[in-house]
Amino acid sequence: MDFSHGTSSIGPRRRRRLAAKYRRRRTVVATLAILVIAVPVTIVAAVHNLSSNISSAPLRAGTESGVPEKLTDETNVLILGSDTRDLESAEDGGSAPGYGSAEGARSDAMILAHVAADDSRIDAVQIPRDTIMDVPACEDTGHGGSEAFHGMINSALNAGPACSVSAVEKLTGVRLDHFIEVDFDGFATIVDALDGIPVDLDEPLQDEKAKLDLPAGEQMLDGTDALALARTRHAVGDGSDISRMGNQQMVMEAIIDRAKSTRTLSRPDRLYSFLDAVTSSLRVDEDLDSVTALASLASTASSVPEDAINFEIMPWAPAPENPNRVVSAPEAEDVFTAIIDDEPIADLVD
Repeated sequence: MDFSHGTSSIGPRRRRRLAAKYRRRRTVVATLAILVIAVPVTIVAAVHNLSSNISSAPLRAGTESGVPEKLTDETNVLILGSDTRDLESAEDGGSAPGYGSAEGARSDAMILAHVAADDSRIDAVQIPRDTIMDVPACEDTGHGGSEAFHGMINSALNAGPACSVSAVEKLTGVRLDHFIEVDFDGFATIVDALDGIPVDLDEPLQDEKAKLDLPAGEQMLDGTDALALARTRHAVGDGSDISRMGNQQMVMEAIIDRAKSTRTLSRPDRLYSFLDAVTSSLRVDEDLDSVTALASLASTASSVPEDAINFEIMPWAPAPENPNRVVSAPEAEDVFTAIIDDEPIADLVD
């Protein structure tokens, strides 16, 4: 099997490094790259006809009442990976409000990305989708309104991204400037547009619920298997959302490595196919509703040195009412306060 096309496979050492409980680097760049940073900004901005692929939705529902104050000129972006609940079993949720159901959209991945006011640093915090909180009520922005409830933060997306924005702002106290949502169904199309991604698994992974059955070792994954690897929770660790974050980040890194390779950038047909798949999988706030606007954000983010990019998982603790869910730990307040004050979050999380 040929892995020599300018890409790098995910080997055991990288897997162990990325599986660290909190500290992960490059993930923000990798995640944003799938949203168009992967290719030169000049090329992205030139493909104006792809703008029609991008859908948009309001950033907020209702008035500014209750929205956190913005203290500096930093940029805060909520990155959402969305998933339809018919892809998961009721075992992963249940029918209680906020705990998931057989229908509707849920945020399968949530990252709060903070670009410093002077563009010198990116700090990002991944919020476990199983985080339990008092989710605020949300007005209807075209997806149906939502009453306030106590439950999982990922359920807020069922009433639209503005409701996810509201929930994250309440949880963190951070005022958000944008959201970027990637449809996980479209995620498979993105991988297929790259002719697959190379991975190197330490051990076989099987998960009947995610339709995952992969052997150990080096292999190329098509879109279906890559999506299953990113989504599986029963094949890794203790089956929790925390356990599968490592796989999600590894798959994203493989995508960015593949997308940045010369085999994609030097082939106009492959490049266009990749960009078409990416833009068709996006929903953004109305201020980002064009390739040019996304390219501008990408240009800022991609200019940040790699050693100035820091990624953390939100400090968490088991939820008192359900040990299979989590709540924000007291240490999380320090992390979010640093973001609000535009200060580095490095060294705040052990």
